[in-house]
Amino acid sequence: MVAQPGGFGALAGIRVLEMGSLIAGPFATRIMADLGADVIKIEPPGKGDPLREWGEVSDEGSLWFAVQGRNKRSVTVNLRTARGQELARRLTRECDVLVENFRPGALERWGLGPERLLADHPGLVMVRISGFGQTGPYSSRPGFGNVAECMGGLRYITGFPDRPPLRVGMSLADHIAALYAVVGALAALQKRKSTGRGQVVDVALNESVFSLLQDALPQYARTGRVQERSGNDLPFAAPSNSYRTGDGDWMAISGNADSIFVRLMRAIGREDLATDPGLRDNLGRVARVRELDDAIATWTAAHTSAEVSAALEAAEVPFGPIYSIADIAYDPQYQARDMILSVPDARFGEVVMPGVLPVFGETPGSIRWSGPEVGEHTVEVLRQLLDLPEDEIARLREQGDI
Repeated sequence: MVAQPGGFGALAGIRVLEMGSLIAGPFATRIMADLGADVIKIEPPGKGDPLREWGEVSDEGSLWFAVQGRNKRSVTVNLRTARGQELARRLTRECDVLVENFRPGALERWGLGPERLLADHPGLVMVRISGFGQTGPYSSRPGFGNVAECMGGLRYITGFPDRPPLRVGMSLADHIAALYAVVGALAALQKRKSTGRGQVVDVALNESVFSLLQDALPQYARTGRVQERSGNDLPFAAPSNSYRTGDGDWMAISGNADSIFVRLMRAIGREDLATDPGLRDNLGRVARVRELDDAIATWTAAHTSAEVSAALEAAEVPFGPIYSIADIAYDPQYQARDMILSVPDARFGEVVMPGVLPVFGETPGSIRWSGPEVGEHTVEVLRQLLDLPEDEIARLREQGDI
């Protein structure tokens, strides 16, 4: 099947060249592709993106790549040969945005740095994602999400105080950086409307994580206090925790707004706490958080998950069970908003994958196809964008340039 470039979403008409692999860069371009951009993914000839061998891999391929590569056109280009580099420069001139996540300096060595590319195409928006950014003493270091979550401060405050720092169960740093990459690309495209010029957008994984730390920095600068691990507590708001029900489930409950706290205490039969003058504001509740957590935990332990849910829903208290992926897959809220979609796939038959975010009222995104085979669209793209004849494409393939 010939891929239809882009879709009808909000980014229809924008062409993006992806020179990325694994998670951060490709996740950013996946978002843009979902929203209608024509994303051309450059992969090295042969095995392609290493993500094709990550996650749940079978003879049919990688399920992760089927999701991450969706809506993209795959073109093989050898960026380590002179002819491959020239092809990449020519493809860049046909695109609005370039997204890359190589270690800083790699593109410059290949003649694909911003000085060269922006000179050829002044309107190009060049998004660069790396471990520590393009400048600074750590810029040349390799930096994966694991390292960024540690050096960005997130790992230090995650977990329980009497246990080692805890890793989040997915590549959070890469995905946060990808979101900043999309924001940066769209902001630069907006600015280009008035100036006609593109620019470099520099996204660092460690800085992306660091940006989430709320008031940890001003608090330290002003008081010297270092935020520590606090388990499932919120150290600045109470009550807000996870509590075990009588039938063994875990329930997240948040009663940390003044009026909600009163409703929560009444729902659990603690009128004395609901009317206690010392608990009328958040500061008072934080000071007595153990007492409040014990009261809520005693109540949840005496009821089933269904009983807890019914009581809290009736009281209009924010709550939710701690879901596994199996729970999410069958949840009616996710299904009602098309967040669980089955997409046809030539290798697997079909792949069930997350839906498109955000949800647009007038220009919705879409999933048009799952992740393609390595180089599936090479001939199509080189003919369409560079007007290369079949015999030249065959020579490039023979010489290992594509």
